[in-house]
Amino acid sequence: MTEIKWGIIGCGDVTEVKSGPAFNKVANSQLVAVMRRDAAKAEDYAKRHGVPKWYSNASDLINDPEINAIYIATPPLQHEEYTLAALAAGKPVYVEKPMALNSTAAQRMADASLKYGVKLVVAHYRRTQPLFLKIKSLLAEKAVGDVRFVDLKMLQPVASDIIANSEENWRINPAISGGGLFHDLAPHQLDLMLYYFGEAVNFHGLASKKDVTAPVADLVTGHIEFENNVVFNGLWCFSAPQNEQTDSCEIIGSKGKIAFSVFGQYIKISIDGKEELLNFEPLQHVEQPMIEQVVAYFRGEGENPCSAEEALKTMKIMDAFTNTAD
Repeated sequence: MTEIKWGIIGCGDVTEVKSGPAFNKVANSQLVAVMRRDAAKAEDYAKRHGVPKWYSNASDLINDPEINAIYIATPPLQHEEYTLAALAAGKPVYVEKPMALNSTAAQRMADASLKYGVKLVVAHYRRTQPLFLKIKSLLAEKAVGDVRFVDLKMLQPVASDIIANSEENWRINPAISGGGLFHDLAPHQLDLMLYYFGEAVNFHGLASKKDVTAPVADLVTGHIEFENNVVFNGLWCFSAPQNEQTDSCEIIGSKGKIAFSVFGQYIKISIDGKEELLNFEPLQHVEQPMIEQVVAYFRGEGENPCSAEEALKTMKIMDAFTNTAD
């Protein structure tokens, strides 16, 4: 594959800025077609973004002979169906996170990639952003010594502004999202932990509804023990008071601490009572660094930036925390 010619399935809000425009900004990459079940909205997206073709049927896009790679940006409910169809058609797939509704569905996707011998990448794109690469380098050079444990807190009010806008609040419908805002936000956080600390050898958690009006669990806690003896503790609450809103992750080492916000733009390094603050500029298209690596991988010029097998580990941890495996 010399030129990666993309088709997007699900050209909703997430593709407007975060990902969609990047496909035409990366070398050897071109966005050829988009699909949305609402034909008028698919046509509107194509016209506004200068995309040559649009479809209202996913099968038509997948079978377009000009398209040789598929980006799936639908809600998680459709991830498995469209991934399997694209892989069966011999077209490599870049699929949004969470990989699927649960680890059982994610396993079928990983198996299909092996069965058909077609490449599959999952959009855990924070792995490729400068802020999180800096943290990985700090850990590699043992800037805060040997890591002892990690403490993560994600506290958000019911009406949180941290999630992407959408016409329908499908993120709190478990039949579509897999399990509420935890399933929308935690994949980023948990994937980074696996990226930083390697294999998880023990993990468990619990989920409960504190807001009686919530359709899904709004409180999740989880613990992970990694093979290198690092211990992770996580707390997610999506019915917290407005003034208690928190997005924090602290990596505690034998010599100090690395603190950062998974959805923010800073790193604070504390060693021997001295603090250093590193600020990072927001990226115009947050997925562009990842898409660059995906294009290189599809062209045979690089490694898979996040394989199905890696993303499957995140799904298994999420299932264990929320008891949602099917």
